[in-house]
Amino acid sequence: MRLCNNAVLAVLIAGAALSLPAQQPPASQPTSQPSGQVPGQQPTLTVDRDPVRSPDAAAPAVTAPSAPGLVRKEGEGYVLHTDVEEVVLNATVLDGNKLVPDLKRDAFEVYEDGVKQTLISFQHTDVPVSIALVVDNSGSMSRKRPSVNKSALDLIQASNPQDEAFVVNFSDEAFIDQEFTSEVNKLRDGLSHIESRGGTALYDAVVASADKLVADARRPKQVLILITDGEDNASTLNLEQTIRRVQQLSGPVIYSIGLLFGDEMSHAEVRHARRALEMLSAETGGIAFFPKSIEQVDQIAAEVARDIRNQYTLGYHSTKPTTEPGFRRVTVQAEDKAHAKLTVRTRTGYFPVARVLKHTPALEKK
Repeated sequence: MRLCNNAVLAVLIAGAALSLPAQQPPASQPTSQPSGQVPGQQPTLTVDRDPVRSPDAAAPAVTAPSAPGLVRKEGEGYVLHTDVEEVVLNATVLDGNKLVPDLKRDAFEVYEDGVKQTLISFQHTDVPVSIALVVDNSGSMSRKRPSVNKSALDLIQASNPQDEAFVVNFSDEAFIDQEFTSEVNKLRDGLSHIESRGGTALYDAVVASADKLVADARRPKQVLILITDGEDNASTLNLEQTIRRVQQLSGPVIYSIGLLFGDEMSHAEVRHARRALEMLSAETGGIAFFPKSIEQVDQIAAEVARDIRNQYTLGYHSTKPTTEPGFRRVTVQAEDKAHAKLTVRTRTGYFPVARVLKHTPALEKK
């Protein structure tokens, strides 16, 4: 089943769209049920469901927090209440290609638009994560999916046992084949729902999955793992719009795995696809990987799991008022006597001012 327009959802957020270092699970909220489905029952995997709305390039921009707050039904829509004062950054620190896991708080300096900020919180623990597994289901992926599915499951099993994940398979449309769960067997079933066909609406799938993380995730730390073998050719959004929408959501860190080997693509197509995945990951604090063969995907999945579990969480209150609009560029530096030169990877910035999102998704049969 996919989502189309005929029910009103309003998310009203006041102040900056910022994640929090700790989060209580959100209050339960009503959801539309497919025909014949018992409320509260997990949808069967023989029926596809779109994770959220299909993005529209003309839709109004929205800023929402990356950590879910208290969601309550008010009137015909929902209102998301959250603390909007603290800017939270998940940061990976590297010495060359090696993770640095032993830095103290005073090793870090954070700058917003060139102005040094004062850290008010610091954490370096393996906290549970909400994960979106977003996997290309287009025709060209048919022979690669068994290996991709195994690697994705290995990544989940190498992660924190309290992590939760959902599965989105996309071709020219994005469909959810497993809702949030911590059960590996359910994720395996969702990944096995392979109907390789159609085009590659990669950007739409990323935005839809980021929206779902903001709306439904129970964990404040959120990650999107994107696996694809081609260039977007079917989305309503372009690359720049996609990056902006994720930044407006203060959305997930995106790890991209581009299976761009083989003879299916021209050099120009490979170059364009590689640039898109690199930008999606770099702007959100993740990293893009480009294996030379399908056999390398499992090793990359293990590296992503290690990266996620070894990040620092830094929090600060911006020196700018939350009412001042516009994108705020963030940089983080780290120094330590035991290391010659450290590199810090985090999101490039955020939008502080929230807007109202109105959309009209409802379920209908595919």
